[in-house]
Amino acid sequence: MTGQVCQIFSFKDIKATPDPLYELPGQCLTPSPAPIVIDNGSFQTRAGWATSAAELHTPRLLFRSVAARSRGAARSETQIGNDIPNLEPLRWLLKSQFDRNVVVNFEIQELMFDYVFTHLGVTSEGCVDHSIVVTEAPCNPLHCRQMMSELLFECYRVPHVSYGVDGLYSFYHNNNQRNLQLPQTGIVLSSGYHCSHILPVINGRFDAVNCKRVNVAGSQAATYLQRLLQLKYPGHLAAITLSRMEELLHDHSYSAVDYHGELEKWRCPEFYEREVHRMQLPFSGKVPGGCVSVEERQERRTQQLRRLQEINSRRREEKLQQDQERLDRLMAVQELLEDGLLDQFHKSLVELNMDSAEELQSYINKLQIAVDQSRQKLLNAVSRYCCAGNDLMGNLNPAFNMAEYHQLFVGTERLRCPEILFQPSLIGEDQMGLMETLQYVLARYTPEQQEALVSNVFLTGGNMQYPGMKERVERELLAMRPFQSHFKVTMATQPALDAWFGARDWALEHPAAGEAEGWISRQDYEEKGGEYLSEHCSSNAFVPLKVAKPAPARPAEPSATSQTSAGAPADIAMVTSASAYVSTNATMVTT
Repeated sequence: MTGQVCQIFSFKDIKATPDPLYELPGQCLTPSPAPIVIDNGSFQTRAGWATSAAELHTPRLLFRSVAARSRGAARSETQIGNDIPNLEPLRWLLKSQFDRNVVVNFEIQELMFDYVFTHLGVTSEGCVDHSIVVTEAPCNPLHCRQMMSELLFECYRVPHVSYGVDGLYSFYHNNNQRNLQLPQTGIVLSSGYHCSHILPVINGRFDAVNCKRVNVAGSQAATYLQRLLQLKYPGHLAAITLSRMEELLHDHSYSAVDYHGELEKWRCPEFYEREVHRMQLPFSGKVPGGCVSVEERQERRTQQLRRLQEINSRRREEKLQQDQERLDRLMAVQELLEDGLLDQFHKSLVELNMDSAEELQSYINKLQIAVDQSRQKLLNAVSRYCCAGNDLMGNLNPAFNMAEYHQLFVGTERLRCPEILFQPSLIGEDQMGLMETLQYVLARYTPEQQEALVSNVFLTGGNMQYPGMKERVERELLAMRPFQSHFKVTMATQPALDAWFGARDWALEHPAAGEAEGWISRQDYEEKGGEYLSEHCSSNAFVPLKVAKPAPARPAEPSATSQTSAGAPADIAMVTSASAYVSTNATMVTT
């Protein structure tokens, strides 16, 4: 490999630093309390203020959406987000509020809100006087929204709450940046930590009926990469941690435009040496026996050779003893012939599976030669091993490179792990990939709507940040769309952060006052229930839950009762009862 430089990288192993306790900025209180924007992601939570102040333009808090608390520990002993410097030692204690991308553990969610409000400087007693903008999953279950509203209104007593979808907020923010005329039609491909989504937007409104979810995203890619490297390097199982695999995905992986063609390139040794990333694992520079002198090292090798010699000599002696015992037995049978004991001789030949005395004599001669040779080899073993040992000691010069032993060669894994987004079958998932799902969603629209949707294909989410992702989506769209049709693919400016920026932009443009669109007031919560959602351009569609009310019992007809009691036939009474049962069921179904 002349003239080629090995690409050796070290793991950053970044340790989280605790977030400071910020003071509440004055511009967040006057002229009215500024809303708090919380991008409640399953991988990372981002929180900040919706204000036009330059110093508060970005989220003030970014931390992992995990909590570490031992069983039976008090709430004050719980570590949240950046309070955990290293996740790996506490991996078995980590808890999240999410099941995939839906909040189900509201005890942990309350701890997350406590962390956010405390570190943002909200110190008001008994309530939070700021409106809250929080993200939720596409098509979030009504029960989950009800529990979230109950937590915010009952526990924190916030004045207003607004819910929106992170991918749609990112779409809204980037459309504003590009100065596109509203309302916009397009389709959002969003891929996060646990799930990926296809989100169609028609005339500025989310079409929840035709959105789809793919249960493959960043966490599955990290787990797949960890499994591949642990199988490849069984000697470094403990060092191949999930945190390091996430770092490998973020910094060293890429999405292949042509997956199979790219794999063919990796077959070339020159391409492999040029593109493989050698990840240096941490190791101790002190090699066992590294300070041993040359004489001691020579003595150790001599002892190893001596042990090897003893083992071989023992095996030869055992083999010689077995051959000698066999030879003695055959000689005893031959003596029977010499003594004239023919019956015993022939019986012994049958036991030895031999036919004649000549065959016995031939076998004795061969065995005698083998025994003599074994004895001679045993006598010469010491001198021969000494000579071989001297030659071996003179020729061997092992150069063990400890640093190279602790390197992970990451080759095709760089593109195989992002590929599961397009081929979930690589990890055993029996479902469609992202682009197949997109094709299925597009097929549910008219040709004119399809043209409008593909003219604005928008990529967002932390799992869309692989190099080559946009080009791969364009190639797949070119293959699935009709000949000479047009489409346009756009990547979010900051795929991981644009959801927060979009929620902040929306909160600034739609202040919470009175019956403002998109905001749920406390009065709305009390009158319409916790599952109520005020729709806006980046929210889910509100589908109220219809509970069937039981039909009131119909009074019994006196004529039928009197006829039955007067001795009417039994079959007529049964028919009347059955018809009443059918009519009651029909009423319930209609309701």
